[in-house]
Amino acid sequence: MISSNLASSFAMENSKFFGNEGYQKTYKKMDELLPTLPRIKGWWLDQLLQYQGFWLSEHGIQGSMLIDDHFNPRPTDIIVATSPKCGTTWLRALVFSIIKRNSFDFNDHPLSKANPRDLVHFLEAHIREDRSTVSIDGLLSPRLLSTHLPYSLFPKCMTDDASSACRFVYICRDPKDVLVSKWHFANKLRPKELPPLPLEEAFGLFSNGVSHYGPFWDHVLGYWKASLEWPKKVLCLKYEDVKKEPSGCVRKVAEFLGVPFSPEEEKKGIVEEIVKLCSFGSLCNQDVNKSDTRSRENPMSNSDFFRKGEVGDWVNHLSPQMSEILDKITEQKFQGTGFSFH
Repeated sequence: MISSNLASSFAMENSKFFGNEGYQKTYKKMDELLPTLPRIKGWWLDQLLQYQGFWLSEHGIQGSMLIDDHFNPRPTDIIVATSPKCGTTWLRALVFSIIKRNSFDFNDHPLSKANPRDLVHFLEAHIREDRSTVSIDGLLSPRLLSTHLPYSLFPKCMTDDASSACRFVYICRDPKDVLVSKWHFANKLRPKELPPLPLEEAFGLFSNGVSHYGPFWDHVLGYWKASLEWPKKVLCLKYEDVKKEPSGCVRKVAEFLGVPFSPEEEKKGIVEEIVKLCSFGSLCNQDVNKSDTRSRENPMSNSDFFRKGEVGDWVNHLSPQMSEILDKITEQKFQGTGFSFH
């Protein structure tokens, strides 16, 4: 974690890449802002800070502020948006395969050699750090990017006008499964010298809205309401629907992105090829995704992003009381919005 009193030095160290006063001004704003924000212990080492109604790490806030001040959206940008542990890796793979379906052979596809996070770049991280092999501004259009940021944290030039730059493809998931997946993920990332995070503690944090980019329900509602207001700009998917009818969802995403499948592609079974290529079994069995390599700079290995990918695994972990509490919160949060997981 980068503490607030190190924000300026972090910016100075990277000034050869950022190279302008604008970034320095943004980091100065961070220096002034971060000490004033409410903080709470995070799920692993880092603290979470409350920023514009959501709980983010300092890195998340840095990414949000840099996007607000310096990201130059293009009309062709495609942004895969998720709350963490809602199918991010899967949706990245699907969107990449749909958009690039005429560029690669399915028998020798980039997804067999690279993790989806290396093909659909994480916007908050890449605008915050120098990645020597990747420049967001240098990517050819359409740029495929991903984010965990809530919809309300994006610049209004990206969100408030249906004709503005960027289209968002969002996926969400039953909060009970999200909680269990987050809990497993947090325990993978916790240092070995720390005890595992108890499920009861994770439940308490999550149900009170305290999780990375949470409250979870507010995150979902931001994108859901935007999809109702601007259906050509924001598409909302449910993890459970994609699992149940993957081919239909692939067609839906392609249609939304303006690249529907032609009758010839349908005859060739391209939709089914994409579904097969991006299936959980196919992705997690690629050698590149079996890697368990971690470092101080990158504590997440490729294998960390794959566990079960099942719908309803929460029944093996949550007590009936936990399930009932989460169901009640979900019902209250979504009441009158037209959104439901059932």
